Amino acid sequence: MKKWPGCFDLSYRDILKWGDMMKKNSGTILLALLTIVSAFATLWADDWGDDTSTGPVYPYSVPLGLTKPNVPANNPITNEKVELGRLLYFDKRLSKNNTISCATCHDPAKGWTDQSPVSTGIHGLKGTRSAPPVFNATYNELQFWDGRAPSLEEQAKGPIQNPVEMGFSLKGVEEKIGKIKGYQKLFKKAFGSTQVTADKIVQAIASFERTILSGDSDYDQFIAGNKKALSPSAQRGMNLFFGRAHCDVCHSGVNFSDSQFHNLGVGMNAKKPDLGRYLITKKEGDQGRFKTPGLRGLLYTHPYMHDGSEKTLEAVVDFYNKGGNPNPYLDKEIHPLGLNAQQKKDLVAFLIALNGKPVRVKIPKEFPR
Repeated sequence: MKKWPGCFDLSYRDILKWGDMMKKNSGTILLALLTIVSAFATLWADDWGDDTSTGPVYPYSVPLGLTKPNVPANNPITNEKVELGRLLYFDKRLSKNNTISCATCHDPAKGWTDQSPVSTGIHGLKGTRSAPPVFNATYNELQFWDGRAPSLEEQAKGPIQNPVEMGFSLKGVEEKIGKIKGYQKLFKKAFGSTQVTADKIVQAIASFERTILSGDSDYDQFIAGNKKALSPSAQRGMNLFFGRAHCDVCHSGVNFSDSQFHNLGVGMNAKKPDLGRYLITKKEGDQGRFKTPGLRGLLYTHPYMHDGSEKTLEAVVDFYNKGGNPNPYLDKEIHPLGLNAQQKKDLVAFLIALNGKPVRVKIPKEFPR
């Protein structure tokens, strides 16, 4: 089972089992132990030293409930790279015809998604999967719904080259951005050279994306000791989430995702179902498996599931309550929950309580020339 990252070797399920074994009040034990875990995670999140950085380390402010982002040694985060990445993220010139930017499908005003079942790319072409949010993407072990990218840097290369998204090429974007004098100056500040390469472009974008963190939710406040932060309904939902409903089997860690791949049966009844992880690994057991999404920011990241097939959180809970869609590759953890109407409402209340503070970013009004 996935454990709390960077802290005690103790999961939420372990805590509840311990509480049952000791025949204590499970709610009291859960709150006390998770408060300790949260405190240690917050302390460790303040350690931002990076000996490999050649510039000023970006001044992070880690929201309550989160841990420090995963930063590769070959791409330390600096102020200059983050600023360059912010501009590139919103710049439509990264697409072949200057119509699509990263922010087109991952819009800050729409929960860092596009709030559509599937995204619209260059020339109005439609994709086949829902755009996942950018915030907290740093905690993903693999990127994309099927996990085909091992890092945010590699993920950023995908849309540029995808004929349905930005419709360009890495060589083309290098030449295009490299001719812009304003960008040459910014690349000089960020990387020590005016030379623009695809690797530097995606390193800057990934650095910016690692600063997009969503935490400090009502749930985080509750775990930190504010007993009034969660409504009675949300507290009942929390007990269901970590107890009878077993949601934390897959939705674990600070971002409520195990970064693993599971078959829920979503879309498996289609004539040509999207086989997800199988398309990458070619392993039969991976058919219909998709990465577990994080659960923070759910108020803004609708519709839900990899194909955007569920419009509301109530519909998502109903889907899980019935045990997903039966198919030969259904995950062993998916089964009918038998929740009544009030319990389903309580679970939705808890999911909403995971919604973090808005992630604010300055949207560029002008771009380098």
